Amino acid sequence: MKVYLDYDQTELDRSYTQSAWAPNADEIIRWYGTQSAVVRARLEHQASIPYGETPAEVLDIFPTDRAKAPICVFVHGGAWTLLTKNESAFAAEVFVEAGVHFVAINFACIPEIRLPEMVAQVRRASCFIHRQAASFGADSRRLFMLGHSSGAHLVAAALTQGTAALGKGEGAIVRGALCASGSYDLAPVLLSHRGSYLKLDAAEARELSPLHHVQGLSASIKVAYGERESPEFQRQAKSFAEALAAVGRLDELIMGESLNHFEISQTLAQSGGLLARAALEMIDGLG
Repeated sequence: MKVYLDYDQTELDRSYTQSAWAPNADEIIRWYGTQSAVVRARLEHQASIPYGETPAEVLDIFPTDRAKAPICVFVHGGAWTLLTKNESAFAAEVFVEAGVHFVAINFACIPEIRLPEMVAQVRRASCFIHRQAASFGADSRRLFMLGHSSGAHLVAAALTQGTAALGKGEGAIVRGALCASGSYDLAPVLLSHRGSYLKLDAAEARELSPLHHVQGLSASIKVAYGERESPEFQRQAKSFAEALAAVGRLDELIMGESLNHFEISQTLAQSGGLLARAALEMIDGLG
């Protein structure tokens, strides 16, 4: 029996199971941590700066020497349940060397909190960075966001959700974002095995689906996905890009040739890598 589009339940569950499409998933997830530790040891940075009231609400700032430089806020993935800022510094060196402040934010994950509060924490962190920009030599008017996997969803939701949206209205503080390998419509996600821990009602799912809230967006967004991701993840990226294009906010749709869901994220840590180049071109072009 079909449960969503042409997917039966087994097919839909497999579409949202990354290891089914990326046999090296565990290896790359371990690499996030080891490479981040290498980068933290090599770069000067300010660690575990509180931006909120709970222990999870902290962030690391990797400053660049460039005067009044732009800021890139990185939001990690992990299916909304895994990882921390400690696995989020792997790309910092590429950005710092390019003259961009890199900020890795921490936030609580499911089941400690629910998805609406995760989005709220990402929003609080970004607002804190915007307010404190001058304290580490940054230009608050040049704030950009970068998210991978569930982090891409969190970035897109923070930009589009509600009256406190970071990327629309008079309170917009984010110039642009790169969203890689995310889910932007939560309806099929809830029908998959992930619905068992997301535990959202229909109204919450609609509110937290950026695909439906692009109207009025002022931030420009690049959307990326890997050629070897599941067809459903590719569909999510293309659908979000179409919605953004309809309101004139799509900067670029990027396909990483021969790359899976995790391999594409590694290109953030490569000088001249696909996503690193795309993010830095966006920052240079809009900054």
